[in-house]
Amino acid sequence: MTSADRFVRVGLQLQPQHADYKTIRETASRAEDLGADIVYNWDHFYPLYGDPDGPHFECWTMLGAWAESTSRVEIGALVTCNSYRNPELLADMARTVDHISGGRLVLGIGSGWFEKDYDEYGYEFGTAGGRLDDLAESLPRIESRLAKLNPAPTRKIPVLIGGGGEKKTLKLVAKHADIWHSFGDPEVVERKVGILKQHCADVGRDFNELELSVGVRGEPAELGPKLRALGVSQFTVGVGGPEYDLTLLGKWIDWAKTQNN
Repeated sequence: MTSADRFVRVGLQLQPQHADYKTIRETASRAEDLGADIVYNWDHFYPLYGDPDGPHFECWTMLGAWAESTSRVEIGALVTCNSYRNPELLADMARTVDHISGGRLVLGIGSGWFEKDYDEYGYEFGTAGGRLDDLAESLPRIESRLAKLNPAPTRKIPVLIGGGGEKKTLKLVAKHADIWHSFGDPEVVERKVGILKQHCADVGRDFNELELSVGVRGEPAELGPKLRALGVSQFTVGVGGPEYDLTLLGKWIDWAKTQNN
């Protein structure tokens, strides 16, 4: 399958901040009813914008709840911070949510970056390069543990790696990911895609095996065709509380239908 052959999929990053859980749960269900393909949260302990000490909920506990409260959409973190959990434990958590959800989990992971999370929860922040080295060490351990678990996952759990670092992150994507997630305008994505293709060639990976995902903030009529031409097939809209406005999500879902007909 080439990038151009993939169905267009639309995701929602439902940011678990500045809202009560009832509203978050209802919004995940609304997104499913609208036709979203994936509902993500994120893996932080404090809000990323607005009141820095405002209401916020933990990522993986929420994914376990979403596995029961939704029935069709895939679910996952955009993205799990590798620093916060032992790799073997994370693999077991992912396998468990995979079973609870009936095979709908996407294992999104990245190296971590939000220093307040680290400081407040007692993790060593270190350096960006060191955190990426830790991620490189963790990914094979996650893969190994997933292969040993009893019962096994219901499917080969898709691994999504988020980030655009050209020397380390994209090399990890080429070696370990099923989905690459990035941010940026089409010009930035085009550059990163070219570098990712070279990393895939270097490690003997077929670039066309990768699903390309981008976080979008603009209108689909403007951004969609440009990103689609680069091979992007997953488009994710982010929304924060206390009131989750799904207007833009609906527009992307409607646009995706025109691409998949």
